[in-house]
Amino acid sequence: VVGNCFSLQKEHETAITFFRRAIQLNPSYTYAHTLCGHEYTSNEDFERAIACYRDAIRVDCRHYNAWYGLGAIYFRQEKFDLAEYHFQRALDINSQSSVLHCHLGMAQHQNGKTMEALDTLAGAFRLDPRNPQAHYQRATIFMTLDRPQNALSELEKVRSAAPKEASVHFNMGKVHKRLGQPAKAMRCFLTALDLDPKDNNLIKAAMDRLDEPDVEEEVSVF
Repeated sequence: VVGNCFSLQKEHETAITFFRRAIQLNPSYTYAHTLCGHEYTSNEDFERAIACYRDAIRVDCRHYNAWYGLGAIYFRQEKFDLAEYHFQRALDINSQSSVLHCHLGMAQHQNGKTMEALDTLAGAFRLDPRNPQAHYQRATIFMTLDRPQNALSELEKVRSAAPKEASVHFNMGKVHKRLGQPAKAMRCFLTALDLDPKDNNLIKAAMDRLDEPDVEEEVSVF
């Protein structure tokens, strides 16, 4: 409990100290291993995080949070085959998680399994029709398939759920540009700039290239 309090305050090292103390007192306390892994992940100490997640799985092989934690690290490291494997293991244990469906779909897409990814995301929608991350990922795939109108429809749903998320407006601007709608693209870029001034170089560069021929690019990360 104390470790969780420090984690919420983003005092990760202190949280780790308490989680490790909990493990010393009860080495079979699976969740303490996983929580420790989460803190190491927050500190980008992936080697120690992986060790913690593996310890959790050794204690309880059906602890899906640890399988997910490993998948998330491998995804960040762009080891997409490993990410897909670990997300799939997590989903096999907890098949009712829309979030796990979404992450598995992300990994499948990165592995070039486009149709499988769409099927997996459909599973996410069946469990949670309003999952914004799933809509965002489906927009990414539609841009890859050169279906910008479908991508725009997905991003509009994400915007409804997260109206102050600059990256959503920025990506909507890129889609409008692909659709040959420069005025709408500019409005989206300006909204993104208002919401996130610190990211102005990327946004201003897109605005400067608005009249240039469009190049195919995916929707960027949400």
